[in-house]
Amino acid sequence: DDRRINLWHLGASDTCFNIVDMKPADMEDLSEVITSAEFHPTACSLFAYSSSKGAIRLADMRERALCDTQSKIFDEPATARSSFFSEVISSVSDMKFSQDGRYILARDYMTLKLWDVAMERSPVLTLDVHDYLRARLVELYENDLIFDKFECGWSGDGKLVTGSYHRRVHILDQDGSQKVTLEADKHATPVVTPLRSPRRPKPAAGAAESQAQVEPQSKILFHSHHPQLDLLAVAASNSLYIFAAS
Repeated sequence: DDRRINLWHLGASDTCFNIVDMKPADMEDLSEVITSAEFHPTACSLFAYSSSKGAIRLADMRERALCDTQSKIFDEPATARSSFFSEVISSVSDMKFSQDGRYILARDYMTLKLWDVAMERSPVLTLDVHDYLRARLVELYENDLIFDKFECGWSGDGKLVTGSYHRRVHILDQDGSQKVTLEADKHATPVVTPLRSPRRPKPAAGAAESQAQVEPQSKILFHSHHPQLDLLAVAASNSLYIFAAS
């Protein structure tokens, strides 16, 4: 749940082991909750979990039964987040290990971040997913859209995948050089966009995009990429779309 992580054995459904417990003695002291958790793909004793404060903790079950102290913590300095909505938009809604376990991909409301497991000081890549909404946070807060929890994931060839509004899914290169945007509409065509690099300035959002009305039913929260084939399943409202590379 949002305060504990329990470990279950598939052969014993009547019991479980509590490996993380963030519940304080007094619930008034509760300052953060767990938002996602995942095992390392190759090291069976390692797992990571994210929190509503934007931190990702990597723990090792070999160290102790209750992993209340993490081996590593991936988090940016608080000085990088300095607005009324900072804690809300920095909450990690989803995180995924890469297939080789070297990287952790994390999604918060505004950005997609790529962390190197060996370097917790700062992410190796931060990509703005819908930065054009930053000026409209008050509006998003009033209609509760700011609390939407977007998933993230990896394609079979190592690209970064996440959803957004306007029925769009973004597939990004791991070096942040290019973005392919798919729209959950059978008449839409993919849009390829070069992204900023250390030598290229960040492109400005178009007027139509920044002023477009954000419809609650237009968000793409859930998607799944086939682990080997170039197939992407996207849930949009009450429909399921399957995208295949042509």
